[in-house]
Amino acid sequence: MAHDKEDRELEKDGLINSVKGKATEAKGKIKDAAGGLTGNTGLQAEGKVDQLGGKIRNAVGNAERKLAKQDSETDDDIDRDANRGT
Repeated sequence: MAHDKEDRELEKDGLINSVKGKATEAKGKIKDAAGGLTGNTGLQAEGKVDQLGGKIRNAVGNAERKLAKQDSETDDDIDRDANRGT
């Protein structure tokens, strides 16, 4: 039971990180484009950094959700084996 709560929390954290990562990546794309249009290389560089940070945060979120799912499936397998007497 404790694992279920931990899995849900990890999945929730993963979803939050993915959403925030995608938002940061989108913000970076806007900054990059605005910097390119105005010739502001600083803003363009900042946009590229934001894009990279967003991609990383999204990847972390995806990994958290995948880990929560795998842990949940492992718990289900253990419960099934215990019920069979294995």
